[in-house]
Amino acid sequence: MTDDGGAVTVTGAHDGETPETAACRPAHRRSASRTRTALRAAAAFRFGKYGYEGTSVRDIAGDVGVDAALVYRYFGSKEALFNDVVGTDKIFEPLLHEPVEAIPDWFCALLLGPPSDGDFPHPVLTVLRSSGRDEAVARLRADFTEVFTKRLAARLTGPDADLRAELLAAWMLGTSLMRTEIRPPALAAAPDATLERYLRAGIEILLGPSPRHDERTTGTGDPHHTPDDR
Repeated sequence: MTDDGGAVTVTGAHDGETPETAACRPAHRRSASRTRTALRAAAAFRFGKYGYEGTSVRDIAGDVGVDAALVYRYFGSKEALFNDVVGTDKIFEPLLHEPVEAIPDWFCALLLGPPSDGDFPHPVLTVLRSSGRDEAVARLRADFTEVFTKRLAARLTGPDADLRAELLAAWMLGTSLMRTEIRPPALAAAPDATLERYLRAGIEILLGPSPRHDERTTGTGDPHHTPDDR
């Protein structure tokens, strides 16, 4: 995982390396910054695969080839490291700097591309697999509320901006989860161009203002009624 949280991929991995082998390169060859990044990488992989309770600080440090004391030195505690790697606010922060009209491009770039076996588990799965981590779920909710419900919604015009922003987050997360983890046949086999066409159509509807109620109906309660029906 990158230091800025911008992608769920291996940082510093050489071609052909998996998250585990990348994390296991000897620590003496890395700077403090690279060691910290490698610890994040090992933690993200283990928390995602085994959950919070099934992962120990010793496991994470062992993957990187360092003493467990370094985990406490760099992150303070296992819980703090968990919160660091499951936080989603950094991943979506760049979205807030994109013009609204460029957001479909941003999302499509994030969602498209073949799933890679070397990628870390989906960030939402990392939280869900960590039973009893209610505070992690609360943080995930707080992150999405800040990024989508508040900051992105404030940039949208039209009614129900907060709901549309949250639906956008839900669709993005659901699509990425289905595509990278569940991999149903049609979604897994869809060409990028086809998938992008549908993604863009839905994203643009959510970003644009919804049709006003009085434009969909004439007040008769019949959505198919038009002035010519009188």
